[in-house]
Amino acid sequence: MKQSQKKYDRIVIKIGSSLIFSKQNTLDCSLLSEITAQVSGLMAQGKKIVLVSSGAIAIGMSILKLESRPKELSYLQAAAAIGQHELMDNYRKFFKQTSVNCGQVLLTWEDFDERSRYLNAKNTLLTLLKLNTVPVVNENDTVSTSEIKFGDNDKLSALVSIMVGADLLIILSDVDGLLDKDKKVIRIVDKVTPALKQLACPTGRKTCVGGMITKLEAARISIDSGIPCIIANGRVKDVIKTCVEKGHEIGTLFVPKKEALAAKMRWIAFGTKPKGKIIVDDGAREALENKKSLLAVGVIALEGEFVRGDIVTVRDEQGEEVARGKAGVSSEELKKVKGARYDKEVIHRNNIVIL
Repeated sequence: MKQSQKKYDRIVIKIGSSLIFSKQNTLDCSLLSEITAQVSGLMAQGKKIVLVSSGAIAIGMSILKLESRPKELSYLQAAAAIGQHELMDNYRKFFKQTSVNCGQVLLTWEDFDERSRYLNAKNTLLTLLKLNTVPVVNENDTVSTSEIKFGDNDKLSALVSIMVGADLLIILSDVDGLLDKDKKVIRIVDKVTPALKQLACPTGRKTCVGGMITKLEAARISIDSGIPCIIANGRVKDVIKTCVEKGHEIGTLFVPKKEALAAKMRWIAFGTKPKGKIIVDDGAREALENKKSLLAVGVIALEGEFVRGDIVTVRDEQGEEVARGKAGVSSEELKKVKGARYDKEVIHRNNIVIL
């Protein structure tokens, strides 16, 4: 598979906290300088680059002399407010050395969940790219609450990749890629399976969240959307250049599906937080997999409150997510007719994404 030899013109690069924030609880400025120099080199070749950078909370914790990640949301927000300023100062300083502009873009789930805000954020990012400016994206931790947080920047990087129509997503961390049971790097993956997820484990770092499990989820979103993804060690010399030129030789390359989801379907599948949950029987699941609409007769139960037009998740009796789609009826209406024949479709087949 020579997927990586494709020409990549628009690239999203995710920088993890564990990479740029050293074990000595200080920002690794030499590594940050190396990363910005590599990005600037690619831009000189005409490529458009978006950075999704973690590190604000870790830097804020260091400045505030906090040894472990705060559990109280207000303390996390305060650390982010202090650290984000410091993080952007360093990006601006290092990019300025290579005569490249950068701009800060802070996002929450609401910027993806509401279609108008989604298009607004998309236009902002695309305009920055037209202006040969590097958008430095991070979650807006200073205002995010538990209800609107992404939870980690791995997923955010995949969603940003979809938003800007990226040709490649590179996730840089302090690991060499996805390791098998013998601790050897798995070079190429064409599907993120449950067995593959069992190889992953959450992070043990005190300053960050995520780990390989969140990177695998980001890779799944990316390849389901037709975007190849590479997980690689950001400390390897010229890692970004190598990923772009011969990604099959470094880290783990996730090869995208040949039939990528259309833009609207990508947004339904990954760009929104479902407002409710619909549990269906085996017959309804089979019908969905055969590209049929979801009917009330196949609905066993539902959770949450939603109105017509909201995005909902569809799960089978074992709790596995089968699909996501745009509700054709409200939760109040569905409660009255679930399990019975009804003239309205619960979700029309044109508004369903099978997962």
